[in-house]
Amino acid sequence: MKKLFLIFFFFGITSTGFCQLKSRTFEEVDRLQQIQKRKTIVFIHTDWCQFCQRMKTTTFKNKEVIEKLNSDFYFIDFNAEEKRDISFNNYTFKYKPSGNNVGVHELALQLGTINNQIGYPVLCVLNERNEILFQYSNYLAPKEFTFLLKKIKDYK
Repeated sequence: MKKLFLIFFFFGITSTGFCQLKSRTFEEVDRLQQIQKRKTIVFIHTDWCQFCQRMKTTTFKNKEVIEKLNSDFYFIDFNAEEKRDISFNNYTFKYKPSGNNVGVHELALQLGTINNQIGYPVLCVLNERNEILFQYSNYLAPKEFTFLLKKIKDYK
């Protein structure tokens, strides 16, 4: 019985534990682009956004999505209300307070603004030179996101 438990425990760990989404920082992506060129997927979200949290618990926990992101892209999980300075693409972006304990990061505005406004969640796809290829502002289920990743991978 003990051996059976250990076998199930081991397979449970290997089947879920090694299928983790690798999230990078902007600074890491800057360095990694010099070693291996890849498109970058930036997931811009907030802690209070229901659709953002739903994507985190569904789409970004999906095995196929995780495998595609890890093998073909650099992925950045970016909170739009991040307060630290971020150096990216030879520029330092800062948090911009807009009220009492409220604000948005300049980099979130730079990458997530679509038609002069930002709505969460936002997916921003950058090419190998960190130029915006594509932006999408809405919830994406795992199946839709996987389809999008296949199209983006081959897009020039």
